Amino acid sequence: MLAFTEYTKIFISLFAIIDPVGIIPIIIAFTVGMTAQKRERVGRVASLAVFGILLAALLLGEAILEFFGISIHSFRTAGGILLLLMSIKMLLGNKETLTPDDLDSDATSSIAIVPLSTPLLAGPGAISTVILVAHRGSGTGHYGMMVLVLVALSLTVWLTFLIAPWVSRRLGAMGSNIVTRLMGLLLAAIAVEFIAGGLRGLFPALG
Repeated sequence: MLAFTEYTKIFISLFAIIDPVGIIPIIIAFTVGMTAQKRERVGRVASLAVFGILLAALLLGEAILEFFGISIHSFRTAGGILLLLMSIKMLLGNKETLTPDDLDSDATSSIAIVPLSTPLLAGPGAISTVILVAHRGSGTGHYGMMVLVLVALSLTVWLTFLIAPWVSRRLGAMGSNIVTRLMGLLLAAIAVEFIAGGLRGLFPALG
């Protein structure tokens, strides 16, 4: 088990990587037009999904990747392609896919998990970081503290989703539409970085 300050540093580093506050405009873009109840559901599902994904990475991450022969660079590239497809839909204003008022519960949960939970929040950076810090200690105490860190992170994600509607109300319909297009462009740039980083890892000669 590590010192308490080390777990504090791990929380801060993971918070910086996940950056839930930084994706508030993206949350708005993906939830514009939803009812308050559906937004709350998206936030709840997203926070639980982030916790579940990072917990799986903590306990089984390295074993799963090794079992399937998947490198973190392949995961980063795949996540980048997924984000690129979603950003194109945002730029084209495809609201039927992103944020319709008549989304059923399954579709709403799907948006909460992909792309909001992964790869945007619990993406390759956060997953690889959790896998690495899992080996910095041993014993139930270490893993118990890591679980508490993940719980704290999921709570910050949930709080972020609670704040997003307040920001959205002050933007209005036109502001939300502008944010959607701008965030689509931003997502496209993030996607390119994901893909480029993954390809550099897979093909070092490209670096």
